[in-house]
Amino acid sequence: MSRREEILAEMGLAPVWRLKTRAAVPPQGWIEIKQAVPGCVSCGLHKTRTQTVFGVGDENADWMLIGEAPGAEEDRLGEPFVGQAGKLLDNMLAAIDLKRGENVYIANVLKCRPPGNRNPEPEEVEKCTPFLKRQIALIQPKLIIAMGRFAAQTLLASDASIASLRGRVYRYEGVPLIVTYHPAYLLRSLPDKSKAWADLLFAKKTMAAL
Repeated sequence: MSRREEILAEMGLAPVWRLKTRAAVPPQGWIEIKQAVPGCVSCGLHKTRTQTVFGVGDENADWMLIGEAPGAEEDRLGEPFVGQAGKLLDNMLAAIDLKRGENVYIANVLKCRPPGNRNPEPEEVEKCTPFLKRQIALIQPKLIIAMGRFAAQTLLASDASIASLRGRVYRYEGVPLIVTYHPAYLLRSLPDKSKAWADLLFAKKTMAAL
């Protein structure tokens, strides 16, 4: 294995000639990846999206929040976690003295909205994951919060429930990761807001210990 292949392997990427899919190794810097994502046609979602939803926030953040996939408002505006769910997320962040865009970066597993807000297909996740991994490598966050069942199950390669995944520290791409509920779910299930609050306090405590 060449030195270049060793470096790519450490990044969780394969050389282009080894890839079995059309997904390419993501570009190295912010400028390149921000240009590549809007032009991506690696899966069928490019046919139905209004625009890609790359991510938003502080590119040197300690905190990185990862959701599932863009919804209708995100697809329309090009920003993750907007609308009522976004307002709730902003309130959740404020409760632990954080603010969108300040030491916080927000992204999704998928950069395109699945039609009808259905769950992403495995192939779609496979095509998009290299972009997310590159974002994490560029940001180098101290802590990742996986928001929602699908995000948690995807990042942890698990089919376990949110209830069983909460309250522990995992690792994704070498970064500590904590699981909590998606704000959109909390809007439908008010009793679980107290559990989400406990998760945020756990995340703040974990961050302080890093």
